[in-house]
Amino acid sequence: MVKIKRNVMTIGVLSFILLLICLWEGAVYVRADRPQVEKRALFISSYSYAWDTVQSQIEGIQAGLGRNVTLDYEFMDTKRVSDEQAMKLFREGLAYRLSKVEPYDVILLGDDAALQFALDYREELFAGIPLVFEGVNDEELARRAAGEPLVAGVIEKLSLENNIEFGLKINPSATRVVAILDDTLTGQAERKRYYECADKYPQLSFKEINVSKLSSQSLRYALQGVSSDSILIYVVMTEDADGKLYTSMESVKLIVENAGVPVLRMVEAGIGDGLLGGNVVSMYKSGEMAAELARKIISGFRAEDMNTIMDSPNIYCVDAEVMARHGISLSVLPRDAKIINYKESFLEANRAVLIPCSILVVALVIVLLWIAVDHRRQKKMMVELESARKIMESASQHDFLTGLSNRSKFMSDLSELIREKKPCTVMMLDIDEFKKINDSLGHTAGDEALQQVAGRLKDLESQIFTPYRFAGDEFIAILQSSQFKIVEKTAYACRQIFAKPFKLAGNTAKICGSIGIASYPKDTEDLEQLIVCADDAMYQVKKNGKNDFAFYEGKKSAE
Repeated sequence: MVKIKRNVMTIGVLSFILLLICLWEGAVYVRADRPQVEKRALFISSYSYAWDTVQSQIEGIQAGLGRNVTLDYEFMDTKRVSDEQAMKLFREGLAYRLSKVEPYDVILLGDDAALQFALDYREELFAGIPLVFEGVNDEELARRAAGEPLVAGVIEKLSLENNIEFGLKINPSATRVVAILDDTLTGQAERKRYYECADKYPQLSFKEINVSKLSSQSLRYALQGVSSDSILIYVVMTEDADGKLYTSMESVKLIVENAGVPVLRMVEAGIGDGLLGGNVVSMYKSGEMAAELARKIISGFRAEDMNTIMDSPNIYCVDAEVMARHGISLSVLPRDAKIINYKESFLEANRAVLIPCSILVVALVIVLLWIAVDHRRQKKMMVELESARKIMESASQHDFLTGLSNRSKFMSDLSELIREKKPCTVMMLDIDEFKKINDSLGHTAGDEALQQVAGRLKDLESQIFTPYRFAGDEFIAILQSSQFKIVEKTAYACRQIFAKPFKLAGNTAKICGSIGIASYPKDTEDLEQLIVCADDAMYQVKKNGKNDFAFYEGKKSAE
């Protein structure tokens, strides 16, 4: 009887355990049968990733979308090239890439050119996909777009009036306003708004420095000629009449070095690098707000039911060091202003502690003075030694002719990436028929060709792309990515450096180049072999007609 009871209990326990297992497997099966659908968003920027406002926009977009949305990027790069051919190539490339991936749930558009592009090619590229724009300062374009179905966004209003008012606060004797503008799409829109302000300030004359109509030297003279009774506002500066393209940092550097008056700015870029600042658009906030709209659309809200945000995310942002240098008091700022480079005085930071400690400080001052003198002497010696070390290190890692990092630095950087198992791509670039340049125009012209190619490669340099002088007429670059989209886009950019003619020995000359591409670890995990693979791909281009790029093993991208 006892055995029967024990057997019954055993069977009962086993049955209960079996039931739990079945319920668990059923639960797992139900969960597996309902996978979460991955949401996808595409951000199309009017500019390039190297443009600092774009980096702020992307950070804001990532914060607004959250972690559950896959975000891809496309860059129109209109700050450097904005002609019909560039637009055609971008459209064709984007159409091809869109045909190879799953449809996106929403398209985010950064700045005016991207919005206009999306509207122009909407039926071809984005039919039925909601569009969310941000950073658009052409109010008429934004309103027209917002009237379209499945379109919403965040307008950008660079507040000229607020900055003129701020300029009058810091310079009450001002008699004129001078704006730094160019003839880009953004520049034209802001020029119109700029002169519309003139009627509101009859006591001020409105002038402009049109960068697009001035040579590099004339631009410097124009900036140096801005008088002390002027309110100088940097709006946009992309390309001068010489065809020189300016990155944001290059523009800021040129303006700060030549302008003798404080420079107001309507976006955050450059504040902290010598610009005074002003009433600015927060590009991070703009991207975040647009992404929040996009996330709502992905979650089920209808885009046509969502209003475009007409209140631009503006704040006051100034550089305290620039304010101090021009003798401007921080008291003119509103209370909620963002102040960078502000350094609290020792008294402000330690007021409560200084009073009880003052007696102890007096007693120790003699000892501290002796220690300080000895410390300064040692510190000065260390600084001098460190400076000498950096000079020697820089000389050993840079090519004297082109200023690029040399082969030794390339090998060191690539070795470190491979050692850390970071995917990367090597691009070998060789000037086609370089010997003919030396033979026909002389070795000086050959050096000029190398320097100009190096300069154009240097313009492409970013956080993930670094060019080097490899040997002779060969250059090489490391792209810290092996993703096909990024590699292909970078390869097109490298090939594009040969699109414009070169100045050699006082003459205009056409130079072409062949580019070979190999990726780690896709093509090889060996450092030396990776270079050989890129070299093989480059010579394949040479055999097939030159002036192009090719991937190792003959994988060519769509033209």
